[in-house]
Order: sequence, then structure tokens, then C-alpha cells
Amino acid sequence: MRIAALDDDPLQLEFFTHALTSLGHVCRTYATGAALLKDLRRETFDLLIVDWQLPDIEGPDVVAKARQLVGAELPIIFVTNRQAESDIVAGLASGADDFMVKPVRVAEFAARIGALLRRAYPGSANSVLEFGRYRFVPETRALQMDGAPVELKAREYELALFLFQNLGRLLSRDHLREIIWGHSAEVISRSLDTHVSRLRSLLDLRPNNGYMITAVYGVGYRFEAVKPNTQEAVS
Repeated sequence: MRIAALDDDPLQLEFFTHALTSLGHVCRTYATGAALLKDLRRETFDLLIVDWQLPDIEGPDVVAKARQLVGAELPIIFVTNRQAESDIVAGLASGADDFMVKPVRVAEFAARIGALLRRAYPGSANSVLEFGRYRFVPETRALQMDGAPVELKAREYELALFLFQNLGRLLSRDHLREIIWGHSAEVISRSLDTHVSRLRSLLDLRPNNGYMITAVYGVGYRFEAVKPNTQEAVS
């Protein structure tokens, strides 16, 4: 998963990066609320970690503005020195899903992050997933369409599965590249466009079949379920 951590303490950000990386996630760090909110306009994340006391904007204001930008589904957790009951109530009322008090215990942090991600993105990594005509079998990395196998390369399969698991979400180009090629990989932008184009063709992803991939200028792609049209989609 792709996680953003907001804290003005470099050591705390280093802790988040190490802990989340060891759990298999990608961590993007921010020292100011303004920097995170700016990126939320063009980047996508699977979870936000927010401190309360920041040099520019208080944590609850960051969370409230983040909710306006990304909606109610994105899991957000406060990790802060604030611990009064009134603080916890205010933090959750601003739109956060959970609240942790520093100093953070590694095992508890991992458990809370895992619980938030499981609730927001349900489905076992080994569970068969079905989306109408499409059936994913993660255990064998196989995809079937109308019961027939579809021959996909490894990265095409990963991209297809990720898109279906994130129906309706606006996904930034960086997010998609990191999920499919890894955080450190240098991938030219055109490679992602080529993969998306091939999937659109191989899986017949068009409004007539109930699905549509839309390029969002300056951000990335949105894959969504739509009601089938009576007219053919323009190829």
C-alpha cells in the first residue's frame, strides 16, 4: 500500500518509513500540512498518518481539508502527543478513523495500520475475486473472462487486479507505477499508458461491457463500473 506520513519531527518520519517499509508498504513523508494537502490534489494514497502539532496547520484542520479533497473512504490515523479525551474526540470528529498517542509501540502501530487497511480494502490476497465477467485467482495469478483464461504478462495482471480492487478511485500515475513496478524503479511515463491501453483491449474494457478507464489530465487514471450504453464506445 501507499501511505503518506505527516509529522514535523524527522526522527518520527524516519520511524514511520522504516516501520511501514518493513511491512511491505511505500511511505511518502511530509513535514508540513500544506505540502501534504498540495500533493493530495495530484497524488493518491491508501492511508494517511497525521500529527496534531505542525508548523503551519493543526492536524484536525489537515484531516478536515483532506476529507474535502479525497472523500470519506480514505483511512486516516492521528499519531500525536495529544492524549486528553477532548483531543481524541476532536481528532475523530475532524474525520480521522483512529488515534494513537506517542511514543508509538511498533507492534501496536503495525496492528492498527493493518486493521485500517483491511477495513478499507477488504479481501484476502489469496481469495478468488469476481467482478462480473472477470474472475481473478491470486494464488495462481490467473484471470478469466467469461470463464475463459486471459493471457496476461505479470505486470499486466498486477495492474488489472489493482484497478479492479480500486474501482471508482482516482489513482495517480506515481501510485500506479509504484504498485506495479516498485518504489525505486525508474519507469518512463509511456510504459504505464501502454499497459493501460493493452488492458483496455485485452479485457474489452468499454462502457458497453460495464467498465471504463478514464485518463485524468495531470493526475492519472480512474477505473469505474458504469451502466452499459446502447451506443458503442469510441475506440
